[in-house]
Amino acid sequence: MRVALLVLLCTAVSGALGYAQTYPMQTPVPRTTSLPALQAMAVSREVEERFRLGLAALGGGQNAQAAAEFQRIVALNPGEPRGSTAHYDAALAYAHLGRYGEAAQNLHAALALDPGFLAAMANLVAVDIARGDLTEARKIADRYVALDPDSARALYSRGIVALRAGDARTARDDFGKLLQANPAYAVAHYDLALAEERLGNDAAAERELRTALTLAPAYARAQLALGALLLKLGRRAEARDQFARASHDANDPALQNLAAAMRDSITI
Repeated sequence: MRVALLVLLCTAVSGALGYAQTYPMQTPVPRTTSLPALQAMAVSREVEERFRLGLAALGGGQNAQAAAEFQRIVALNPGEPRGSTAHYDAALAYAHLGRYGEAAQNLHAALALDPGFLAAMANLVAVDIARGDLTEARKIADRYVALDPDSARALYSRGIVALRAGDARTARDDFGKLLQANPAYAVAHYDLALAEERLGNDAAAERELRTALTLAPAYARAQLALGALLLKLGRRAEARDQFARASHDANDPALQNLAAAMRDSITI
C-alpha cells in the first residue's frame, strides 16, 4: 500500500486534504533508433516535465494551471504509479478550486488504478463530505479503516463522517481508539465530546472538552461547545465565562460574534 505525505486532519473539511503525490523518477532509457521506443521516450519526458510544472503550480496556488497539467498527464495514459499519481494531484487542484465533483472523479480513478492508495481514500472522504455525499464518504471511510485499522487518519476520517451522519456510537468508538494512541490530539477530544453529548453522556462530554482546552487553551470551538453544555446543565456563570473566552480567542468573525451574543444573552 502506498501512502502520500499527509497533514493532520482538522475539524473543518477544508483542512483534510493531503499533500501532492510524487512518483519515483525513471531510469534513463537506452539510446535507440526504434520508432516506438523513441515515442515512448518522448511521452515519458513530457510526463515528467508536466509533473514538474503541475507540482510547482499546485505549490504556488495556481490550481487551474495545475489541474490542466495533471489532466494532460492522464490523457497520455502513463503506467503506474504515474497514472494514479496524476489523478490524485489533479483531484487536489480541483478540490482547492471548489470543484468537488471533478475531484471525486479523479480520486475514484486513482483508486481504480491503485486500490491500496490510502491518501486517495482519505481525501475522497473529505471531498465527499464537502459535496454532501455522506453515504459514499462512509463507504470509503469503512474501506480505509479495514485496510489500515490503527491509522489515526483512518479513524478520524470515519469518526467525522459518522458524527455528521448521526452515528454517534461509531464516532465515539473511532475517536476513543484514536486517542488511546494519540492522547494529546486536542481536536479529537473535542469531536469525542460532541459524540458523547449526542449520546446523552454530558459528564463525559464535559471531561473531553476540558481535556481539549487543557491541551489547547485558546481553542475557541471547544470553549463555545463547553459553554453550551454548561448552559444546558444550568451552570450559567461558568457558561458565560466560556462564551467570553471564546469571543476573545476566536479568529473566525462568525464564531466570535456567536460567542459574544451567547455571552451577552446570559444575565447572572
